[in-house]
Amino acid sequence: MSRSVRVLVAEDQSAVRAGLVLILRSASDIEVVGEAADGEQAVVLARELRPDLVLMDIQMPRLDGVSATRQVVAEGLADVLVLTTFDLDEYVFGALRAGAAGFLLKNTEAKDLIEAVRTVARGEGIVAPAVTRRLIAEFAAKPVRAPGADPAILDSLTRREREVLSCLGEGMSNAGIADRLDMAEATVKTHVSRLLGKLELRSRVQAAVLAQELGI
Repeated sequence: MSRSVRVLVAEDQSAVRAGLVLILRSASDIEVVGEAADGEQAVVLARELRPDLVLMDIQMPRLDGVSATRQVVAEGLADVLVLTTFDLDEYVFGALRAGAAGFLLKNTEAKDLIEAVRTVARGEGIVAPAVTRRLIAEFAAKPVRAPGADPAILDSLTRREREVLSCLGEGMSNAGIADRLDMAEATVKTHVSRLLGKLELRSRVQAAVLAQELGI
């Protein structure tokens, strides 16, 4: 990348936060510009520092990670990459609805954490497709349906855009979608951008969840 990815780390456990910072600072193309110990501080620092990305824990005091994510995204301050454990699925779902660009498990390997930050910085919201599929499968198995998730909202999509949306629902990357649908990766990015705009979604992860909810 042409410049360093500026990251704000929001995690209430000091030892965990220090570990995350240490890992991120080991990458020459990532700059940790700030640290927050709770969600409220994360929002304040995001406003002040304007990082490219906030690495956001879900469970934090004063303001939880979902609410903090909602504020950061709504104000256009940064992309948000959520840190979670699988026993917090419903919290993650809330974070995705709030506009999080992606998520990671807290036991993610150091190299995968670094790559995830780079991936989100490139605009690829779905981090680790295999993990995405597991999470979406959890939601698909529950009677969770978004208010207003009406199939009619897909009427504005072209056939190709629906195919791309279906692939997003499987947690596929741009490269994977390009291979399946036999198109250039740049074309996939264009379709993703257009369908997000038509569906008024903030991230491709939100699109993936919507695809599962609508069963496409």
